[in-house]
Amino acid sequence: MKRERRHRRFGLLPLAAAAAAAISLLLCGCGSEGKSVNGASAAAGGPEEETTYESESEPDQIGIGLSVDSFIIERWVRDRDVFVAAAKDLGAEVNVQDAGGDVEEQISQIRYLIEKQMDVIVIVARDCDSLAGVIEEAHAAGVKVISYDRLIYHAGTDLYISFDNTQVGVLMAEALKEAIPDGGEIFMIQGSPDDNNIYMVKEGFDKTLEGSGLEVVYSAACEGWVAEAAADYVEEALAQYPDVKGIMCGNDDIASQVISVLAQHQLAGKVIVTGQDGDISACQRIVEGTQYMTAFKAVEDEAREAAVYAVKLAKGEKPDELTETVNDGTYEVPMCVLMPQMVNRENMDDVIIAGGYHSEEDVYLNVRNSMGK
Repeated sequence: MKRERRHRRFGLLPLAAAAAAAISLLLCGCGSEGKSVNGASAAAGGPEEETTYESESEPDQIGIGLSVDSFIIERWVRDRDVFVAAAKDLGAEVNVQDAGGDVEEQISQIRYLIEKQMDVIVIVARDCDSLAGVIEEAHAAGVKVISYDRLIYHAGTDLYISFDNTQVGVLMAEALKEAIPDGGEIFMIQGSPDDNNIYMVKEGFDKTLEGSGLEVVYSAACEGWVAEAAADYVEEALAQYPDVKGIMCGNDDIASQVISVLAQHQLAGKVIVTGQDGDISACQRIVEGTQYMTAFKAVEDEAREAAVYAVKLAKGEKPDELTETVNDGTYEVPMCVLMPQMVNRENMDDVIIAGGYHSEEDVYLNVRNSMGK
């Protein structure tokens, strides 16, 4: 790949890059009370419906804390609901905490879960480099900790479970190469720079583009995964590089903002856009023709696997079946990595609909409405 001519708001962290390079991939066979969200009420009302949660479990029942960055991103709601249900089936009670995108709030909520004597705390980190101290407190209290989807640095968590984020980047790059065989200028608009996953995605993306005619001429990162920032980035990029052929987006939420701006410039469907997560809105855009693909991650599988491992850890069982590890900058952490899958218009029905992730009615809703059906 040619050298990037422009690189804005996206400084790579040496530690993150080192951690990413250390990963050996394995396909699994496998606090403040006022912001606590009861699994049942959350499933019914979504992230907006917050209620104080107090466990009514028996003294010997397994207690699991689930600390989530925020529920702004659609997929975390799905992860939460499946995780809570799977843990319940395994005899555990889950206390869900929503940090609202605030790292200090997340630290406070993790301390609350420690005080509540949870057996295990599963964390979707707001800032992967800021939680080592509170995780040390958890371990001192005898509480096991799982890094969920995002590896927490220097913390020595008891398990890391995620998708192969390097492969996510590979899938995005392969899609762009397929859709733009003659090459051209492309943009890269990633997610939050304090999420270690984006460095792994970039690693796979850059490596796969090597030798192609595609050139990243503009790159940016959306702090805190705030997708709205992507709209300003695209406007800025288009002013400098109006002949852009494709845009790599950190997730489907970012892609939605990007495509909205492209539509204003009469470029929606003409510029190839990639994303990840398999959000319903992204699937709709794919069948409509404004988004080319999404790196689909079966988050239900990740959530169920995490519930199984959380219960095992709570029972004092070690995940000995996980023979590979990832270096978090200080410690070697046992890891379970699942594989993403490219989803485009050609395999949407087979993967998303037949797999039960989204219904046919929902996926094709806008297409049928536009046809008057």
